Amino acid sequence: MTIERFPNDFLWGTATAAHQVEGGNHGNDWWSWESQPGRIKNNDRSDPACDHYNRYRDDFRLLAGLHQNAHRFSLEWSRIEPRPGEFSAEAIAHYRDVLEALRAVGLEPVVTLHHFTNPTWVAQAGGWDAPETAERFARYVDRVMLELGTLANYWVTINEPTVVAYQGYVHGEWPPGRRELGAAARVLVNLLRGHWLAYERIKSHRPETRVGLAHHLRVFDAARSWAPQDRLVAAAFERVFNETMLRSLREGRLAFPLTRAGKASGPHQSQDFIGLNYYTRELVKFNHRYRAELFGQRVLKEHVLRSDLDWEVYPDGLYRTLIRLQRERLPVLVLENGIADRGDQLRPAFITRHARAMLRALGAGVPLKGYFHWTCFDNFEWAEGYSAQFGLAANDLVTQERSLRPSARVFAEICRTGLVPVSAEPPPEPAGRTEAGPPDLR
Repeated sequence: MTIERFPNDFLWGTATAAHQVEGGNHGNDWWSWESQPGRIKNNDRSDPACDHYNRYRDDFRLLAGLHQNAHRFSLEWSRIEPRPGEFSAEAIAHYRDVLEALRAVGLEPVVTLHHFTNPTWVAQAGGWDAPETAERFARYVDRVMLELGTLANYWVTINEPTVVAYQGYVHGEWPPGRRELGAAARVLVNLLRGHWLAYERIKSHRPETRVGLAHHLRVFDAARSWAPQDRLVAAAFERVFNETMLRSLREGRLAFPLTRAGKASGPHQSQDFIGLNYYTRELVKFNHRYRAELFGQRVLKEHVLRSDLDWEVYPDGLYRTLIRLQRERLPVLVLENGIADRGDQLRPAFITRHARAMLRALGAGVPLKGYFHWTCFDNFEWAEGYSAQFGLAANDLVTQERSLRPSARVFAEICRTGLVPVSAEPPPEPAGRTEAGPPDLR
């Protein structure tokens, strides 16, 4: 069935993370990580970021003026629980004001409880490699729900568990900077336990609340479709980075290979919706030198559009991923989708082409309920610092002035009408071939 228009109740918005936009988050592991020269591009720091902690009301009015009707943001655990068992009334009051400010301008809140950062005291106690962290996280979630639970209908427990494990414990480019496959597997087990415990705590306060987890999913294709070893590598990436987490949540118990890293189980159904973060695909080929990367080397095809981070622009991957998620039999929210594009040359077409992919998925019967573009304003992009610009608006770090890019108007028109314009066409595709190292899974 062909669908030409999005439903009237479709959620349209942008997504942010506290550490990337708020400024002033000095009590977590990322702030400590940034203090070491060379870890962040250009030695950038996350303060002031977008000073969103102080400017949120104006920012929300701007987003509402662009016809968005929802907004995804995260709470900063280190602000709310700066020391073990001590909860900040000031921080809780601030986030209550944030939620009320969203409601005041007609934006439906989607609240993320953990978006990459841990309080310093959690990191010092072992971070997610320590089994106790799951219970500590659940305690924090319990307090948040007690104080703020009635102010939002959508809650995301943890953002991108596989990325937390990969970047921090395999690739070693994020805190704590380790390269140990066994630790990465243990971290995934504990993150799953944290999600299961958080789900139960949330439902104990508000059974009607919709709870999900933000999955970073990529399409993994064989670089040489005719090569059996490349197909095996692509299948291994699909299993480890995509399917293991989804299957564990679907069955309420650990899926192989996580069964080798620990024991954990949870509710048979611990998601009310699937949160999807989609950016690109990986073409992988077998390379025996990439043992820690499942023997897979990333390859970029000739003549493809690429972001400033050298990620392939591949809208069909969003359609393929949404179709694959039909087997989960749950509503889907696209919680992140965006492009690093300093000149805003690719972003208008990126938005329209991915919107068309979503319309195709809706026509195929996918229960897609919303889309959140990453992101509204250029912000602190983790190890990339301020060099990777994903924003619909540029942000001046000195004046904190938000300057809308043309892509913001394209997205606003889609939000307003539910229709996809046909005018935003991509520029000519560049020539050349690049072979990179291990994939950066954000």
